[in-house]
Amino acid sequence: MKKLLALLLCVTMAAFTLTGCGASEDAAATSEGGERTTFTVGFDAEFPPYGYMDDNGEYVGFDLSLAQEVCNRNGWELVKQPINWDTKDMELSSGAIDCIWNGFTINGREDAYTWSVPYVDNSQVFVVAADAGIASQADLAGKTVAVQADSSALAALNSEENTALTESFAALNQFAEYNTAFMDLEAGAVDAVAMDIGVANYQMESREAGKFVILDDYLSTEQYGVGFLLGNEALRDQVQSTLYEMVEDGTFAKIAEEWGLSDVVCLTADAE
Repeated sequence: MKKLLALLLCVTMAAFTLTGCGASEDAAATSEGGERTTFTVGFDAEFPPYGYMDDNGEYVGFDLSLAQEVCNRNGWELVKQPINWDTKDMELSSGAIDCIWNGFTINGREDAYTWSVPYVDNSQVFVVAADAGIASQADLAGKTVAVQADSSALAALNSEENTALTESFAALNQFAEYNTAFMDLEAGAVDAVAMDIGVANYQMESREAGKFVILDDYLSTEQYGVGFLLGNEALRDQVQSTLYEMVEDGTFAKIAEEWGLSDVVCLTADAE
């Protein structure tokens, strides 16, 4: 009997402990009045210039700068949460992050998330070595092409309209992130990298001038948005409203200029 009572006591205490932990975690994101105090952004930490770790070990990037300004204006603490891109949906559905904000393509995912309005017009391109003798997509036949796993570029390559192009490759190698893919391009282990044009420009500017070129015929075009859990329109609306405020007072354009992305941003006050 004593053993049974002790067992019941342990089970009760364990249940109380678990309940208490859950309550404290929920409270961490909101104040006593029920208002949000933190905003957790999920991002790929190796996707410059949108989100990455700089030489000082700090997470920076265009999207993170936008998110920080949104937080400043709403009185939230920004939590920068690096994630594995292929597990982003699990991170979002579990509540580990509040949104995916990191060069996140809307096209083809329209019904999978609650989206902000587009804020970047982007294109998928091929980067090749300048001296490789590759001048067009047709020249990629028999070549080895690199792409990031679960990326928009991979989706474009796997689309029906690009079936013939992709089947012409000798191989299509998937990488976890583009830094490694670019190192393989430099070493000659791959012949081309399919990637976002903004990321391509950043990678090329950080390396020897004139060593790489972007093919003139683009793979596809797309738009970036902030992706929230499907149905979370309240948080989306609050973030989006703040972005409009930033457009109207010029802060959005200033941040885009700082990151060299003035030519690709598309958010305007007229979109409101």
